[in-house]
Amino acid sequence: VQLQASGGGLVQAGGSLSLSCVFSGDTFSTYAVGWFRQAPGKDREFVAVNGRSERNTFYADSVKGRFAISRDNAKNTVYLQKNSLKLEDTAIYYCAAGPMSKSPGAYAYWGQGTLVTVSS
Repeated sequence: VQLQASGGGLVQAGGSLSLSCVFSGDTFSTYAVGWFRQAPGKDREFVAVNGRSERNTFYADSVKGRFAISRDNAKNTVYLQKNSLKLEDTAIYYCAAGPMSKSPGAYAYWGQGTLVTVSS
């Protein structure tokens, strides 16, 4: 299994950014896909996860109402739409495939990460 994350960049606070994660190497629809982030000097933390159906979607409290995760099984892709970005959203964002979980340790497959920088 391989994951390719993209879409990071520099954005002003209050702005929006969309990340994509393309999955390959197995049957995409059988995996949950999560987004995690890691800021400098901090542990990797859960952001959002989308299970094998749209009903199984969960968010960290810090992004609830601002971020939206979705998947397109026909394109083997998961998206993370980020709105109302804050300075504290600055981090490297990683996508991961595995069982439905908010714990990074539960995921066996990881993308390479994409940097999101929010400026004031």
